[in-house]
Amino acid sequence: MFEHILWSIDSGVARITLHRPAVFNAMHHAMRQEVLDALDLCRKEDAVRAVYLTGAGRAFCAGQDLQEVTDPKGPLLHDILASGYNPIVRAIRNLEKPVVCAVNGVAAGAGANIALACDITVAAASASFTQAFSKIGLIPDSGGTWTLPRLVGLQRASALMMLSDKVSAEEAAAMGMIWKVFPDDAFASESLRIAETLAQMPTRALGMTKRALNRAFSNDFNTQLTLEDELQTQAGHTHDYQEGVAAFLEKRKPVFKGE
Repeated sequence: MFEHILWSIDSGVARITLHRPAVFNAMHHAMRQEVLDALDLCRKEDAVRAVYLTGAGRAFCAGQDLQEVTDPKGPLLHDILASGYNPIVRAIRNLEKPVVCAVNGVAAGAGANIALACDITVAAASASFTQAFSKIGLIPDSGGTWTLPRLVGLQRASALMMLSDKVSAEEAAAMGMIWKVFPDDAFASESLRIAETLAQMPTRALGMTKRALNRAFSNDFNTQLTLEDELQTQAGHTHDYQEGVAAFLEKRKPVFKGE
């Protein structure tokens, strides 16, 4: 189905693995389109209740493949953003299913900002993050100028983006850029376990939680309270709410269906 990514569904988890390890999973047009297509499958497939995004080899994603932009016949920067990176981060944020990003190695440039757009981002202890853009005379893209200051604050985001310093996984967790760090030898299993856990939870409630979080950065307090009321009412009409309450009263573990 795909040439530049790996795709599978198991136990409610869609696994998307960026798979150009020879170039540290740097993205070109075909790869960006495959990631978009995979995210669209995640949206359409009811069997998918969580998404697990990671990279093959030593890197998560080195960002843009510079061979593409330096090719005289290659796409313009505007086209790369408008048809590739912007749709990818929008798809991640608009997908009403949890997206876990497992950063297995370096995450640079657009690769870093795609990782930060996910709902829960974890990293291997040996992984690192760098904005990198300033080193080649560009500005951060893929939503980075929106996401990073909201995660770590304006001062720290400014320094990280202007200086393009490398941030270790431990430093990223300490400053709130990502959620958690796992030892390298346990990283694959521990990070996947998060997605597997989410896939057994009430999917529609998680999706509505994500919708509320997306709106929180633009809504005022009263508008957000109104939104919570609307979404809570919708959640209260789901099968999983009925199952959750019944399981609590019957002192058993709930069996959620994502409905």
